[in-house]
Amino acid sequence: MEKIKQQVYQYTAVFELNEDSGYTVTVPALPGLVTEGRNLDEAREMTVDAMRCYIGGLKKAREVIPTEKEVGNFRLSIKA
Repeated sequence: MEKIKQQVYQYTAVFELNEDSGYTVTVPALPGLVTEGRNLDEAREMTVDAMRCYIGGLKKAREVIPTEKEVGNFRLSIKA
């Protein structure tokens, strides 16, 4: 039996509290990937599953798997 070599992909996920007191999650490097969870644990699980499906679809279609560019998160303040 042949072993299938799997690659590890790492992406930044953005978790935002939504109006239902759950979390909406996006992955900027994977356009269109949006998922939700009732709490942080569920949101994380849903995100991992969504990322697997997204990457799996790209592989099946023989499309390029995006790599994440350098990411920085900064909290900025302004006076307005």
